[in-house]
Amino acid sequence: MKCQRFLSVPIIAVFLLLGFVYYITIFIFIKDWAGLQTSAGLLNALIFTLLLCLCVFSFSVAVATDPGHVPSAYVPDVEDDSGGASSDQELKKAAERRQCDKCSAYKPPRAHHCKVCRRCVLRMDHHCLWINNCVGHWNYKAFFLLVFYATSGSIYSMVMIITSAFHKNWDLDGRVPLKTFYVFCGTVMLALCLILGTLLGWHIYLIIHNMTTIEYHEGIRAAWLAKKSGLSYRHPFDVGVYKNISLVLGSNMLTWLCPTAISHLKDGTSFPTVRHTS
Repeated sequence: MKCQRFLSVPIIAVFLLLGFVYYITIFIFIKDWAGLQTSAGLLNALIFTLLLCLCVFSFSVAVATDPGHVPSAYVPDVEDDSGGASSDQELKKAAERRQCDKCSAYKPPRAHHCKVCRRCVLRMDHHCLWINNCVGHWNYKAFFLLVFYATSGSIYSMVMIITSAFHKNWDLDGRVPLKTFYVFCGTVMLALCLILGTLLGWHIYLIIHNMTTIEYHEGIRAAWLAKKSGLSYRHPFDVGVYKNISLVLGSNMLTWLCPTAISHLKDGTSFPTVRHTS
């Protein structure tokens, strides 16, 4: 089942793009700039190879890891959800809010139903076409590191293209096809830097505030309703910047950049809130 996720057009396209970027960066631009036999060329080639390997590894983990399914025996803590309410009617309403109409089962906090996967996903962020999988509780860290390493690699490749272009003697070797190739590659890498950099910045924002993409959009409406009622809204799972980061990446900073270091994650059915930490 996990291997079948790799058999999709978007994933094959991602691997082809990675191969193209790796080839032109190492065997064209770094080679033209410093040569692969020099210390500078070899060092840059090794650094870029490491970034690409980490990117491929994070990508594979994000694709192959199940984002998290709701346990079949899960029952919500309706008393906690209703803020300590004791009446049967209030408890019943609290339970109904936690029930998925499509799955006909209860769902934990932060879980949402994915119409593509046709099931509820724990701490669902979104369904990603490019990894042929949902981004959820168990693979969010791998997805974030995929974006991080892809952004770093794109910026590195862009720097190599610019460096090679500045060191090239265009008076002696300034043929139109070669110039066109440089412009094309530079345009592709610039687009990747902008797209991936924006995506990275967005998910850094989400991690700092301990939000998912779905919760961000839900929070906009909740804040509007609260303001309309003369109240203030705060995301209930925002427990402080460092705590928010450690809940996603782990408490040990040495493992933050490892996509498989997820031993800090709980079962995904409950999360600390402002009320619990205050």
